[in-house]
Amino acid sequence: MQVKLGSVQPKKTPEQIEAMRSGGKILATIFEGLRRHVAVGMSEIEADSWVETQIRKHGAIATYKTQEVNFPGVICISVNDEIVHSFPTSYIFEKGDVVKFDLVITYKEMKVDSAFTMVVGEVPTGIKKHLLNYTERSLYAGIDSIKGPTRTGDIGAAVEAVLNEGKLGVIRDLVGHGIGQKMQQSPEIPNYGKKGSGTLLVPGDTIAIEPMATLGGESIKTEDDGWTISSRDGSLSAHFEHTVLITENGTEILTKL
Repeated sequence: MQVKLGSVQPKKTPEQIEAMRSGGKILATIFEGLRRHVAVGMSEIEADSWVETQIRKHGAIATYKTQEVNFPGVICISVNDEIVHSFPTSYIFEKGDVVKFDLVITYKEMKVDSAFTMVVGEVPTGIKKHLLNYTERSLYAGIDSIKGPTRTGDIGAAVEAVLNEGKLGVIRDLVGHGIGQKMQQSPEIPNYGKKGSGTLLVPGDTIAIEPMATLGGESIKTEDDGWTISSRDGSLSAHFEHTVLITENGTEILTKL
């Protein structure tokens, strides 16, 4: 039975949702290849160039390079204490770097957004493994909290509970968001919250859930380049993200193979 509830997002047609579904698979395919491609000795610019080639190959558009964003690259590449929005530079990846990749693409005029964190050149161990595991777990806890119509506070509470369990710094000043016809739409999806509070999400809504966490405090700073956001205390950070479709009984992760 169709739930008769209003949405804060523009209504999407079945064709638009299918475009996001296809775009999500393209993005996930690019990320699968990027995980294998990145290596010690590669520069951020080289990684960015590889991603740009893959986006074109799949018939998609690099959203960050459009007038909507005007970002100096096709993908955000943030290293170690950098959390998000760092643009590709000549920096050469070193063994053990904790690198966050965040990408938005447009396919058939619809946007999808995803991010992951990896350790370059080695299998994560110790505190790095702890950071990545708990941050990624918090993403899926947020997704699993959605059982049909759901309030944003339910998602934030689920994310926050896992990050607190891991004793990580919860980044509160950066949030997830609605996505679809535009890269960022209502509502905001904080990585903390109280169950039963916030905006009501309904079937057909599409959102990007993106927990960010540090091994230290939650305070952040914007670097002099005007883009990069880092942990204020210099602690290592992680970032994971998926675009999901709210359904009658749960979600469909659009940016996963």
